[in-house]
Amino acid sequence: MVKKLNLLLIASLVWMVAGFNVLKIGLDLYSKYLSPLNYLLSIVVFLIFWFMIFHKLTVKHTKRIREYEDDKQFFLKFFDVKSFIIMAVMMIGGILIRVLHLLPEQFIAFFYTGLGAALFLAGLLFGLNYFKEKKKVR
Repeated sequence: MVKKLNLLLIASLVWMVAGFNVLKIGLDLYSKYLSPLNYLLSIVVFLIFWFMIFHKLTVKHTKRIREYEDDKQFFLKFFDVKSFIIMAVMMIGGILIRVLHLLPEQFIAFFYTGLGAALFLAGLLFGLNYFKEKKKVR
């Protein structure tokens, strides 16, 4: 059991680690595919994932965590069941895409770079929300 506020910190760390790892995969491949088109595609992927998914997700989960009545919560409650399922499907899908070579490296380079940056930013936002909430508690 952890203080509910610490769930935001756990979410921050999980998302930043996930984002960093996905971003690293994309950037490791990027050097072979440097072009203005790939830069643009990475930005588009980032914007789509940030504004359509991850920003909304951070707002939703921060609100849910903030509204827990009990101050102590199980440490995995930084997400709900649906989000854990989505995360598992994304991880398994990403691993299968790379292991089975289902998509070309160029796609993985720009897509993972944009996706990883959006994931990492979600982690930063969870962390920012943690520090904002911590400041309120004082």
